[in-house]
Amino acid sequence: MGFRKVAVDKGVVFGSGGLVFIAGPCVIESREMAVGLARKLSALARELGVKFVFKASFDKANRTSVDSFRGPGIGKGLDILAEIRSTFGVPVLTDIHEPWQAKPAAEVCDILQIPAFLARQTDLVVAAGETGAVVNVKKGQFMAPEDMAQVVRKIESTGNRRIVLCERGSSFGYRNLVADMRSLPIMRELGYPVVMDATHSVQRPGGLGNGSGGDGKYAPALARAAVATGVDGVFMETHANPRVAKSDAANALKFSDVGKLWKTLVEIDKIVKR
Repeated sequence: MGFRKVAVDKGVVFGSGGLVFIAGPCVIESREMAVGLARKLSALARELGVKFVFKASFDKANRTSVDSFRGPGIGKGLDILAEIRSTFGVPVLTDIHEPWQAKPAAEVCDILQIPAFLARQTDLVVAAGETGAVVNVKKGQFMAPEDMAQVVRKIESTGNRRIVLCERGSSFGYRNLVADMRSLPIMRELGYPVVMDATHSVQRPGGLGNGSGGDGKYAPALARAAVATGVDGVFMETHANPRVAKSDAANALKFSDVGKLWKTLVEIDKIVKR
């Protein structure tokens, strides 16, 4: 099977030989928060000369607790993402959780993301594929990397071959994940670009009882290891002050630490792909 590059927009191409960085908050907490962080990340990407996609969810439908913050909803959330896309000239990515969300999200967003818990939901995956947008599928924590071949076939059945596969760790006992770096080249052998989700891979699902915990301090190490395998992109949740983030506070990287990490990852990538 040949390898397929996946073009997004604004000059961003997965699999073209360089790294693509996907970064932003887990969930849109407010317009001011999302736009402010997008401004900072976009400026940093231009300064460093790296390819960047802004990510944020309009709804987090898979929160641990019914009381957890979920986001502004699809209407207001897509309006904010559209503003970010037009204002800063960057592609945007968001999660979808139900098939009916695919079409309206694709009218605004360049990339539709399938959450890991939903990677085997055929109707959702097919609906995303039918939009023609780039589809970034996170490998389920319960799935072997080889299992993603069937997910790929579902999207390809729509005629859409703008597919990116994403590693975010595998269940390792209760409330723990482990990142198996073998999964990255295994999924890439399916013929599509692969991204490493460094921050979700250090998550401890349900680890706080009423929410997920994690070990965000180890996310940079996993990002460096993944880039050393030759991945096409790195996904990292980012927040100005992770301690007060309304979702995934334990795992998000502080914005002030992002620039140094991106520089390091670019250096590793150049060595590996020389």
